[in-house]
Amino acid sequence: MSIERRILGRTGMEVSVLGFGGSETGYGGHAASTVGAILNSALDDGLNLIDTAACYGDGEDQIGRAVGHRRRDFFLMTKCGHAAGLAGDDWDPGMMAKSIDRSLRRLKTDHVDVMQLHSCSEQVLRDGRVVEVLLRARDAGKTRFVGYSGDGRDALYAVESGVFDTLQISVSIADQEAIDLVLSRARERNIGVIAKRPIANAVWIDRNAAADWYSRPYWERLQKLNYPFLRGDSSSVATALRFTLSTAGVHTAIVGTSKPGRWQQNADFAGRGSLPASEYEAIRARWRAVARADWVGQR
Repeated sequence: MSIERRILGRTGMEVSVLGFGGSETGYGGHAASTVGAILNSALDDGLNLIDTAACYGDGEDQIGRAVGHRRRDFFLMTKCGHAAGLAGDDWDPGMMAKSIDRSLRRLKTDHVDVMQLHSCSEQVLRDGRVVEVLLRARDAGKTRFVGYSGDGRDALYAVESGVFDTLQISVSIADQEAIDLVLSRARERNIGVIAKRPIANAVWIDRNAAADWYSRPYWERLQKLNYPFLRGDSSSVATALRFTLSTAGVHTAIVGTSKPGRWQQNADFAGRGSLPASEYEAIRARWRAVARADWVGQR
């Protein structure tokens, strides 16, 4: 399979436009054989970007066990800031330093390509101590680049601070705040942009209301947006993914899955290329007409 690659901003990394997000497998308690099958087959088919976080259950361990031996085949990103079993509070600098070292052990590597602050507030960023921990890790060779993962005005501040090489932010048919608020600033600074939740968890596939706190806001938004292409079949997922990848400034989109073969299916969708301009603008116009002021970026 041939999948498009794009340069991730000033990092210079040439990444596949579809990456693997480790939250779903990390939280799901999936068998090592399942995670191994998903990741190894995806790497064989052109994936070269894997993203996870210290707080995604055993996600870092899973990735280390499954593909640690193939470390040269992909770019690796993780996130820090949440204690996730370590002594100390979230965003405590001492805890964070220990968390970074723990991530490297779990991932079976001596460095990651991007270490990201995981949804910390503007207040925490302004304090500066956690940024210093990240920069010291970079200077020690534990990460090549530093990134911020988050949304809204916290993300805007992170971009404008000039510190970060990458930004991971929510962009989808159900989550478009970033397009108007942040992405143009990121482009001006040549920051690599990783879109998270790019298919809005495909919550429309199940016509019943999403029960969990994580998916329900997108389900509720899409009921109101009522895009005509949301028919519940795979073509609607393709349109959603292509919308995100057609957004100016987005370099790659990370999608999680616990089903072998699903990554390849999504790669096929991405391979269809950008949405026609008329389709893209129709989705944007519907958002502008319907979106409420409190439809802000979601974690």
